[in-house]
Amino acid sequence: MNHTSKHPKLGSTRLRYLWCVESSLIIVLRSIFRFELGHLGMPGTDRLPPTQKEFLMLRSYLGHSPVIPGSCYIDFSAQILGEVELGEHASVWMNAVLRGDVHSIRLGSNSNVQDCAVLHGMRHKYSVVVGDWVTIGHNATVHGCVIEDACLIGMGATILNGARIGEGSIIAAGAVITENTVVAPNTLWAGVPAKERRRLDPKDREAILQYARNYVDYTATYLTERENW
Repeated sequence: MNHTSKHPKLGSTRLRYLWCVESSLIIVLRSIFRFELGHLGMPGTDRLPPTQKEFLMLRSYLGHSPVIPGSCYIDFSAQILGEVELGEHASVWMNAVLRGDVHSIRLGSNSNVQDCAVLHGMRHKYSVVVGDWVTIGHNATVHGCVIEDACLIGMGATILNGARIGEGSIIAAGAVITENTVVAPNTLWAGVPAKERRRLDPKDREAILQYARNYVDYTATYLTERENW
C-alpha cells in the first residue's frame, strides 16, 4: 500500500476541517456578542459597519439594557452589561468592565473609565454613581460607591461599598478606600487603608479637569478613527 500518495488528500481534508471549525466559531461568537446599538438609543450608530456593531460587548440583563449616547466612545474590548447609563462624551476603554447586573451603574458626562478598570455594585444595596468630569485610572476597582464630580481615581486604586468620594478629590494610585468611608471634598487620600493626606488647591482641581479633558479629546479622535477600522 502506498501511504505517500494519500498524504495530500489527508492534508487537504484536515485543512477543510480546520476551516469549517474556524468558520463555525466565528459564527457562534458573532451570535453571542451581537447587539444592535440602535436598540440602546444611540444615535448615529447605524453608520457603523456590521462587524463593529456585532463585536461591541454590550449586553442586556433581566430586561435592562445599557443606555449609551452616540457621543460616547466604547472600546470593542470593553464589556458593559445590564443597568448601565452613560452621560454625553463619556468613554470606556480597553478591557474595562461595567457590570450592571446586581445594581445600577451611572457614569457622568465627560467622565472616563480607563483600561482594565471594573465598576460593579452590591446586590440590593449599593449602586455605583460616578459624577461628571471624573477620571477612573487603569486597573481601578470601583465597587458600590459614589464618586462626585471632578474627581481623579488613581491607577490600581480600590473604592469599596458604601464609600463616598467628595467633589474635587484625588484618590492616589494603589490606595484602598475602605467600606463606608466618607472622603471630604477637595482632599487627597493615599495609602492602605487610605487616609487624608492634604487639602487640594485650585491648581490641583485644574489638573483633575485636564485629565478629563484629555479623555474627551481622545474620545472625539477615536470616534473619527473608528470609521477607518
